[in-house]
Amino acid sequence: MKIYLDTCALHRPLDSRTQIRITLEAEAIIGIIALCEAGEVELISSEVLHFEVKRNPRSERKEYALAVLAKANVFIRLDEEVEQRARTFQSWGLKPLDALHLAAAEVGKADYFCTADDKLLKRGKAISDLQTVIVTPIELIEEINQ
Repeated sequence: MKIYLDTCALHRPLDSRTQIRITLEAEAIIGIIALCEAGEVELISSEVLHFEVKRNPRSERKEYALAVLAKANVFIRLDEEVEQRARTFQSWGLKPLDALHLAAAEVGKADYFCTADDKLLKRGKAISDLQTVIVTPIELIEEINQ
């Protein structure tokens, strides 16, 4: 199973755990990373993820995310195919970086695109010809455990 964690999902374990949802999603991401380390799940990284992670001014978040991305088996470069698909996703209302992430996941043939961003989740699920399944961290854990 191939998965793509967007930046929001990657950083979830470092978020303040003041809400039950955040705590559950953080634990789900930690579990998913452990499954990647065990070779049970393939993690996809991308040039887009590295770009966004490196822009983070908080060094601990940047270092953590880059360490997780180093576990990826697949790396998707930003190319014409990714950019073209991202333009299609933008026409569905996705922000440019979100559209690039989703396009990179598709090009990498991700079975699941995981995000903790509610707006991206809602808009992404409305895309009729999407070739990956958009899920929350909790939904992803449920899918993996089936």
